[in-house]
Amino acid sequence: MAERRYTKTHEWVTLDGKQATIGITDFAQSQLGDVVFLELPAVGRKLGERESFGVIESVKAASDLYSPVAGKIAAVNEKLAQKPELVNSDPYGDGWILRIDLAGELPSDLLDETEYKKVAEASAH
Repeated sequence: MAERRYTKTHEWVTLDGKQATIGITDFAQSQLGDVVFLELPAVGRKLGERESFGVIESVKAASDLYSPVAGKIAAVNEKLAQKPELVNSDPYGDGWILRIDLAGELPSDLLDETEYKKVAEASAH
């Protein structure tokens, strides 16, 4: 499995060749509570690094989603329209949100798992 990298805004990304898969972290979904709706972008849209691409809504709050990478959206997880709770039950698997054809390289400021755990722990307090 590809190494997962993280953002300080609680998104994750894995790379398969030049395609990045993006979702939100287990920490983020636990902070949100039960996810009830996702507003997702159209396939083909170009995104810049750190650009907002949609909204995730839970019973507690609504939050913007940000792309950790730049590129063109190759796929959105259509299952989330009918089953947004997949983000809660399987955030690193069936709950993925986007696949992006990467423009360039992964940003150097993405966090590894150890660095991200420190960010999540600090956010929890």
